[in-house]
Amino acid sequence: MLYSIKLFLITILFFSGCSAISEPSVKKGHEKSFEYEDVYIMTGLYLEELQDYNSSSKMFETLFLETNKKEYLYRSLKNDLVAQKFERVVQRVDLEKNIEDDYELLKIKVVALIKLDRALEAKKLAIRLGEISKNIDDYLLAADVYTKLQEYENAVAYLENIYVTNPHEKIIDRITTIMYVDLDRKKDAITQLEAHSRIYSCSEFICNKLIGFYSNENDLDALLSTYLRVYKLNENVEIAKKIIQIYGYKRDYKSMREFLQENKIDKELLLQLYIQEKDYKKATSIAKELYEETKNIMFLAQSAIFEYESSKDKNNKKMLDSVVSKLKEVVKTDKDAMSLNYLGYLLIDHDIDIKQGMKYIEEVLKIDPNSAYYLDSLAWGYYKLKNCKEALKIMKRVQKLEGGDNEEVLKHIEMIEKCNKNTKGMK
Repeated sequence: MLYSIKLFLITILFFSGCSAISEPSVKKGHEKSFEYEDVYIMTGLYLEELQDYNSSSKMFETLFLETNKKEYLYRSLKNDLVAQKFERVVQRVDLEKNIEDDYELLKIKVVALIKLDRALEAKKLAIRLGEISKNIDDYLLAADVYTKLQEYENAVAYLENIYVTNPHEKIIDRITTIMYVDLDRKKDAITQLEAHSRIYSCSEFICNKLIGFYSNENDLDALLSTYLRVYKLNENVEIAKKIIQIYGYKRDYKSMREFLQENKIDKELLLQLYIQEKDYKKATSIAKELYEETKNIMFLAQSAIFEYESSKDKNNKKMLDSVVSKLKEVVKTDKDAMSLNYLGYLLIDHDIDIKQGMKYIEEVLKIDPNSAYYLDSLAWGYYKLKNCKEALKIMKRVQKLEGGDNEEVLKHIEMIEKCNKNTKGMK
């Protein structure tokens, strides 16, 4: 690295020398203070790029001594800070006169003193720094000095005094952090932050701060309210998920559904809520939308099933044709048990095509041969074909299975037993 720097300097000096020979020097007011000023600047910057901050500091220190330009002194001292030469920084700044009115020197010394754990010395300078600059970051730096000295009440008082004329969100953020963390005045911190959010609006920064507080306090209602405010500012999917999660935790499914409807997000979850609420008309509509968007065949199956369930007239031919057509399209692609059983049962129960319906049921029984519901559908097919003996045989098996006490199954058993008795009587 040292060789590279030397080579770099030699190259620059060579070209600077050539330039000086070819063009006679005539001094003007705006000219460089000494001949190789540009060379030193470029070398200092190059050393910074190499992260050799000690050498860069010396280069800019030379520039300052040769030119008396303060910007070189500032640059040199900042390199010392990066190189963690904090004691050197303080000593060098103290050599300068009237630093109380020099913003850059004040700030550099304050930072160095804080790093040296000499906060008591830094406090007066930090306060003076804020008075000179009126800069938010400098006010916060003074607050850092107070907290370093564990003067938390003084830090809050200092910042509150600034906040009166400059209600910046960084100021209220620091005030409430000190209150919440260092002074254990959690309620006061939340109250002040909420007041700021109501007066000056709840920016993402402030709302996220409130979210942090409410999460820590496990205040679900306040947390939900704040997440909703953030979502209005930025319709972020992750925020929406948090809102839905809280509604779920609170079991407030009505509000969850309203939120999903209003914001048109997570249609699959909205579909599940419609199913849960037995709002099959809306379930039909959203299942259709999901099928059109995703081409997932199961959404077509659901749209067909809910179309039937939402129909007031279950014998409406147009509706039945639509439902059967959709379910047939589904089972061509996916031999899904639910779709096969539903299609088969509709064909049987509405006398559309009983034998075809039973074939669908036999297919689904290959998937799950011990399902009370699928066996019930098959028995119902035999009943429709007037084969009540076979239907009863199947239903006796159904009675022993889980789901055998279902209301519709029990109704079928009663009708099939009655049919079987009548058939025996006729014989």
